[in-house]
Amino acid sequence: MKGQFIVLEGIDGCGKSTQMRYLENWLPQSGLMPKQAQLKKTREPGGTSLGNSLRELLLNPPGESSPEPTAEILLYAADRAQHISQVIQPTLHKGDWIICDRFVGSTYAYQGYGRNLDLDLIEKLEEIATRGLKPDITFWLDLPVSESIKRRGDRTEDRIESEGIEFLRKVASGFAKLAKNRQWIEIDAHQPAERVSKCIEREILGHFNSK
Repeated sequence: MKGQFIVLEGIDGCGKSTQMRYLENWLPQSGLMPKQAQLKKTREPGGTSLGNSLRELLLNPPGESSPEPTAEILLYAADRAQHISQVIQPTLHKGDWIICDRFVGSTYAYQGYGRNLDLDLIEKLEEIATRGLKPDITFWLDLPVSESIKRRGDRTEDRIESEGIEFLRKVASGFAKLAKNRQWIEIDAHQPAERVSKCIEREILGHFNSK
């Protein structure tokens, strides 16, 4: 039996890491997973050894070596292709479940809507990198930009986070369009984390129990 693939999307500070930890504990106890199935937690970029190196180049490049927009999107595509080949597909083929912090939606939101790169180019790269693989369910943790900035506080920003508020607004708008067009499940991430977890739990139960 093929495993299941769950993705969490959203702007920085929306609580993806918190909800990933919740799902890591709850899903194996939920009764949804076959007894022999394992649960794997992963992320993009950085779900493989190669991906970790690419993540560092993308988020914290040395000196003046920041990738220009087209190089940036190609690095994300390379990370995804490796991730799918080395981690995601083998996990699903074993019948195990996988939860991923970001997937193709983040590329459309950040590089497409945020950097105004050609969406058709992103679609072509998606086809090449994913080879048709799509998540079984995607959650969009919807958080106002003002709250994202507030939650990040004074922590050191990576290269993407330091792009500024207007960039983040474009990214957030992109996520909203993607969620509507791709039938993602929208979750209000401005509420307490415990409520967010219960909303995700309810949606997952409804989705997989209806199959």
